[in-house]
Amino acid sequence: MARRAISTVTGGTARSVLGIHVFHCPDVVGIVAKLSECIASRGGNIRSVDVFVPENKQDFYSRSEFVFDPTHWPRDVVDNDFIKLSKLFSAEKSIVRVPDLDPKYKIVILASKQEHCLVDLLYKWQEGRLPVDISCVISNHHRPPNTHVIRFLERHGIPYHYLPTSVGNKSEAEILELVEDTDFLVLARYMQILSGRFLESYGKDIINIHHGFLPSFKGGNPSKQAFDAGVKLIGATSHFVTQELDAGPIIEQMVERVSHRDTLQSFVQKSENLEKQCLAQAIKSYCELRVLPYQENKTLVF
Repeated sequence: MARRAISTVTGGTARSVLGIHVFHCPDVVGIVAKLSECIASRGGNIRSVDVFVPENKQDFYSRSEFVFDPTHWPRDVVDNDFIKLSKLFSAEKSIVRVPDLDPKYKIVILASKQEHCLVDLLYKWQEGRLPVDISCVISNHHRPPNTHVIRFLERHGIPYHYLPTSVGNKSEAEILELVEDTDFLVLARYMQILSGRFLESYGKDIINIHHGFLPSFKGGNPSKQAFDAGVKLIGATSHFVTQELDAGPIIEQMVERVSHRDTLQSFVQKSENLEKQCLAQAIKSYCELRVLPYQENKTLVF
């Protein structure tokens, strides 16, 4: 989660908050200097700056963390100052986020029968380790009232929507109605392929977890595919959803070593642990503005 800083000044205590800014523009001399000037001129202090300029390309990418006193630099003025900077450099992307002041990202989680990823996200959310608000959980799997997932959701006032699917009906119209006001979606082992029409209608980012080390072992049952192939490393991949199955830009990957002593069952157990960690980290990185689209099918992760 975002760091919080408290600074002491003469005569009392002023609350400093963390700001995050990501920037993508044509590469020219003086961008970092102007970014620094923008923040310093309002009494802010830069904590870190990550910059990436691809080789042989005139593109500039950056992610900055800074602290400031919102009584001296009001939130709306922060936006206006960075808009001016964006226009100055003809930026393609300029986003500012102040986690302590801005609303949390509103998400919906979609899951099927397997619930290890869903349960992990719910508990991390309960512990305050995911900076999101969960609007609801949608599933194509019916869960009886007295199951631990349903009890958890009821205890926290999170609706659960059972939307059955079939070959001819994926309940996508109903899903679109439920996710209309969200910032992004999370597929926590939702074992349905979303149509191109759904992706176009939703129009926002969707983060998926794949229980395999992409681009290897796409599609169904990747643990068995990996086991049959005799691999020495297994992995999990979190990526953005696109119309091409399991081929969207990769956000996060995690691996673990396996050997000839492992069974298919131990492959699956290790894979599930990786999936939980990988999906949670991808969501956290996304919310902290660490993930930027890069080229046609890649990401930068600061």
